Amino acid sequence: MRKQDCTHSEHAQTLEKVRRQALSMEEVEQVSRLFRMLGEPSRLKIVLSLLEGEMCVYHITEACGAMQSATSQQLRILKDNKILRSRREGHTVLYSIADDHVREMVEMGKLHLYCGKEEDCERGA
Repeated sequence: MRKQDCTHSEHAQTLEKVRRQALSMEEVEQVSRLFRMLGEPSRLKIVLSLLEGEMCVYHITEACGAMQSATSQQLRILKDNKILRSRREGHTVLYSIADDHVREMVEMGKLHLYCGKEEDCERGA
């Protein structure tokens, strides 16, 4: 559609709003990187398991049904990208979700999974 063909004045208003609120290219890349981190299935399984509370590598590995070396590698990636945080308790390292924003994104993804099934749209969690 050519510019002069559009007769919807609200589109021009929407365009101006988009321009005022637009992220910089660097910010777009950072958000994209966050979604790529969560988009990898083994990492998402780890994050989903940690929604229930903090755990050590052993129990995360058990929850995800993965090898401990692979789980440790994914935990490092998630921690480096500020999706998870860790704390040491004696010889044990405990992992948890970094902040409520990560938790909310994953919970919203779960809710979206059930949308389209009208009776289940609110189920999600």
